[in-house]
Amino acid sequence: MPPRDGGRGSPGETNANPFAARQWQLGSGNMLTLGPKGLLVGVLNVTPDSFSDGGDNLSPEAAVRSATAMVAEGAAILDIGAESTRPGAAPIDGTQERARLMPVLEAVRAALPEVPVSVDTYRAETARAALEAGAQIVNDVWGLQHDPQIANLVAETGAGLIIMHTGRERDVLADPIEDQRAFLSRSIEIALAAGVRDAQIVLDPGFGFAKDPAHNAALMARFAELHALGYPLLVGTSRKRFLGHFTGRQAEGRDVATAATTALLRAAGAALFRVHDVAMNADALAMADAMVAAGHRDGA
Repeated sequence: MPPRDGGRGSPGETNANPFAARQWQLGSGNMLTLGPKGLLVGVLNVTPDSFSDGGDNLSPEAAVRSATAMVAEGAAILDIGAESTRPGAAPIDGTQERARLMPVLEAVRAALPEVPVSVDTYRAETARAALEAGAQIVNDVWGLQHDPQIANLVAETGAGLIIMHTGRERDVLADPIEDQRAFLSRSIEIALAAGVRDAQIVLDPGFGFAKDPAHNAALMARFAELHALGYPLLVGTSRKRFLGHFTGRQAEGRDVATAATTALLRAAGAALFRVHDVAMNADALAMADAMVAAGHRDGA
């Protein structure tokens, strides 16, 4: 593990209670409390080809309607992405990505200025444009290992940073937790070397990204081991293909399975949940939070 930054914003000891309050530093000097209650991140895909909701939010007007509904249902953050990350999706370049993203981002920020917005991108140029337009978080599905300049940008702007694990385009270790530690430790090193503060960082184990169903199930079963990395954890299981492997359902029918993983992973200490169906997952999270709170009252 890389050294922690101590006075530069350390979130605490590496084995800290994941349900204890800690502040996540976002852009524009804002902070978000993580730990005592799970928070929902509403997915807003500005793509024609995402596996679940491709084409639903291409216009700013449609995106604002979707975003407003998700916030009303309980989303604390909106995550906007303009390039599909599903397996086999056609790649686009940064110019295309920004052409899709920016009109929607600007419209959502104007309609919901109080709601933090995350931009789902692995390109520093796109991330910069989004932060300048009011986004407060960068969600990098390559964990800074595709474009390390994102780390410099986040250090410069003080934005929140989500570092995701992926198994794409590399050899992976047989043990899923060891592979998480190896990849994410390298990403953390890149971030800290660029001047990113610990308090800006959230980690995402990347459910479904170059992982087979057994790997995803093992990652859920051993999820609590990831707290040794010392950072808050976000999870994105929503409608993923591995849920269909276990339930036999297509993407649009996987919301119940998603909610089940939300409850299970909240009990294991996850702080943030990236979801498509906010209302259903809000109910699952409410029950999980009640159980967690009762356990703490009883001294568990």
